Amino acid sequence: MVCGPLLLPLLVVYGLYALLVHVAVWLLWSPAGRRVLFIYSNSPVWQSYIEDNILPRLPRGSVVLNWSERRRWRWWSLSVAVFHLFGGSRDFNPLAVVVRPLRWGRAFRFWRAFRDAKHGDRDALRLVETQFFTYLGLPPS
Repeated sequence: MVCGPLLLPLLVVYGLYALLVHVAVWLLWSPAGRRVLFIYSNSPVWQSYIEDNILPRLPRGSVVLNWSERRRWRWWSLSVAVFHLFGGSRDFNPLAVVVRPLRWGRAFRFWRAFRDAKHGDRDALRLVETQFFTYLGLPPS
């Protein structure tokens, strides 16, 4: 296999990058009370719902990024690094990332749930929202 010799070094580099991002979050965000990164956009499918039902319930100090305003993001910021680490290339908007001290971060993807809700099935949205807020230690809405 041609990419075999390159695969292991790439995995090591990615693992080190992921570890460095987590250590930075643990050191810089945890003392400030930040543990949530929430990403969404100005989509008519979810913008008003998120702004009315999710953002007001986020813990104080949470970081919110608007995908529609990504041209103004500072690419070197820790919040953007966390987004890129957990977001991937699909189903990344809306997305919540929760990072707790000395634990690996956990992502909650809302895209499919909002897609289903758009077509009348709100069960998936209720489920991911309940899982997210329960993980944060907050009562479900």
